[in-house]
Formats: sequence, structure tokens, C-alpha cells
Amino acid sequence: MIQVSLFVFLTKETLFLKNADGYFRYFLQKEITMIISTISIAEYCVGGDVDELPLRNLQIVPFNLDHSKRTGKFAKIAFSAKRNGKIDVTNRNIIPNDTKLFAQADCEKAIEFYLSSDTENLKIYNLLRQETAPKFQFIDLNIPYNLTFGLLDL
Repeated sequence: MIQVSLFVFLTKETLFLKNADGYFRYFLQKEITMIISTISIAEYCVGGDVDELPLRNLQIVPFNLDHSKRTGKFAKIAFSAKRNGKIDVTNRNIIPNDTKLFAQADCEKAIEFYLSSDTENLKIYNLLRQETAPKFQFIDLNIPYNLTFGLLDL
């Protein structure tokens, strides 16, 4: 599942442009299905236009009832950890995006990876790994694709 940050970095000159472009091209080359949530599309549209997204290369997944039920379980873990001081995340509301997107990634059988540059997102993922067993792997967009997948950068 592709989190909105990949597309922000693909459409704007940032320090992450090379990494975002590398992952995007690698997934296309290896025919890895790139899945995006309607939630991520909404996040992108706050600062960009949906027409800027490479929708022909993406499978769009709407948020559904199964995702909602899983979100409740993930959010319960996250809120409890935040309340008990087990996790320190910057001022953000955990339920609206992080746990919803993680729940979608966990429910959808086709999703193996969750790609994001959000370090606060990574904290919540690591917490969920301690409490439950998400079936997807978090990929940090801050790390180039060749290092993530153990490839030589030729």
C-alpha cells in the first residue's frame, strides 16, 4: 500500500524525489501492484489535485466494514500505549489516518508492503508489531529502494 508521501515526493522537488522515483520505478518493473487507499487520496487532495496522481498505475481500495473493525482493534492498542506513555507521537489524532491505513493494509490479502516516509507512522507500526502481528512490512521511504530490497545500485 502506498501512503500519500510517495506521491507528494514524486510531484514536488524534495530531498526524497530520488527515493520516491526509485520505489515507483522498481514496483513498476517488478510488476508489484501499487495500491492506494481512498484515505490517502483524500490526504493528497488537501494540497494537490487528484489528476496529478498516476491513477492508471494504481489500484484504489475504498475503506470498508472489515477495515473499520480492524481499525478499532489497532486504535485501541495505539490509544492505550499513548495514554500509558509507551509510545510518544507528536500531536496527532491516531485514529483518522494511521490506524485506518494500517487496518486496510492488514485486511487486504494483496498488500505485502506499506510504503511511507512518516516517522510517526513508523512508531505506531512498531507498536502494533509488539501487540499483534500485522501481515504487511513497513517500508521507510527515507531508505532507498535498493537498500530495502538488497539490490546493487548500478
